[in-house]
Amino acid sequence: MSELHFSVMLGECIEMLNINPNGTYIDGTFGRGGHSREIARRLTGGRLICIDRDSSAIEYGKATFSEFDNVEFIKGDFCDIPILVSEKVDGILLDLGVSSPQLDEAERGFSYMADGPLDMRMDRESSFSAREFVNGRSFEEIRRALSEYGEERYASKIASAIVREREKAEITSTLQLVDIIKSAMPAAALREKQHPAKRSFQGIRIAVNDELGEIERFLEKLPDTLKPGGRAVIITFHSLEDRLVKHFFREAEKPCTCPPSIPVCVCGKKPVLKVITNKPLLPTQEEVEKNPRSRSAKVRVAERL
Repeated sequence: MSELHFSVMLGECIEMLNINPNGTYIDGTFGRGGHSREIARRLTGGRLICIDRDSSAIEYGKATFSEFDNVEFIKGDFCDIPILVSEKVDGILLDLGVSSPQLDEAERGFSYMADGPLDMRMDRESSFSAREFVNGRSFEEIRRALSEYGEERYASKIASAIVREREKAEITSTLQLVDIIKSAMPAAALREKQHPAKRSFQGIRIAVNDELGEIERFLEKLPDTLKPGGRAVIITFHSLEDRLVKHFFREAEKPCTCPPSIPVCVCGKKPVLKVITNKPLLPTQEEVEKNPRSRSAKVRVAERL
């Protein structure tokens, strides 16, 4: 793993967690542990539970957090936090971006810049990889992933090229897929500043790891996971992720949802969260210059009532 790692919006996230030194906190996407380390440093009688579905992240954490006796590591998906952690907690942090080691290690198959196996699994114990997705899913499923998750303008042409090429031979490597993507795009698109395969790789990665489904499952359980006054701090990097979080926070903050024509509430709905950030927090220009991967980051925060 590369030692070069930047924790996105670290200061803002730690401030928004409003850490109680004796509280219990969860980092549901441990990654390289930058956020976790800052949380752990602020705890005296409290404890931190670090969760990640990537075994290598958990192994890294156990090897590098030996200085802390108040940190626990659990391999698992953050959507399963209520199963993995039985108690209510004072705060939860999620960083929904792909960690730097996953992006930088060619063998993980996330990168369109270096050749490696067509993998993209965040959980390497999962049986479903980008190779199975690209070679086994229908044209429409591939097109939808590229269009909806990757926001790729040429999704239909790229999906057609993938289906056509896989009939000749199985697609097994990242650069093989990059060449197929490029072959389906017009010359003008290939000259754009952004790498031509970036959006397609993003769409396939989101589909392979069911990233949006995992967020939805987590949000459904979130209020019951937090103590009153406990906070959820969520960093998103994609408009679809941000939309899910924003919508859920707003709905959880709403009281009665009865139509205005009904004089007395019959729905019985009570607000369970208070939105702390009406508009998302964004990275500073200084941070973006230091870490370009933070450019699309947005932080939203809500507090349990």
